Amino acid sequence: MPHGTLEVLLVSAKSLENTDFLNNMDPYVILTCRTQEQKSSVASGKGSDPEWNETFVFNLTGDVSELVLKILDSDAGTDDDFVGEATIPLDALFTEGSIPPTAYNVVKDEEYHGEIKLGLTFTPEARSSEYVEEENLGGWQQSSRDF
Repeated sequence: MPHGTLEVLLVSAKSLENTDFLNNMDPYVILTCRTQEQKSSVASGKGSDPEWNETFVFNLTGDVSELVLKILDSDAGTDDDFVGEATIPLDALFTEGSIPPTAYNVVKDEEYHGEIKLGLTFTPEARSSEYVEEENLGGWQQSSRDF
């Protein structure tokens, strides 16, 4: 189970479905990692190709396998429109440590609706040196501590 810090660099999106018919939409992203949720700023008037360049940090303490990004269009006075979502598997990240900014498909109703670009970095939780030292002994050893 991964324990540590997940850093998400939300770069941009492109070719999103414009949900506003008369003017450019104002997209934002809700990032969800298990029970933690964070929201990007609203890219006002940026339409189908917004840029954010924002960083989000999640503390991972349990069984986490994916990051979910929901893209919405901010609408004054009415409910925000759902633009699409992307689910990012994290298994490769836990092995590699970082993934440079990469484009992921945005899906709505099981159809392609653009791309979202983000970079990921995972920093494992530092263990105490005493724990690591004991873990690496490989067998039984008399403790040198006085009790």
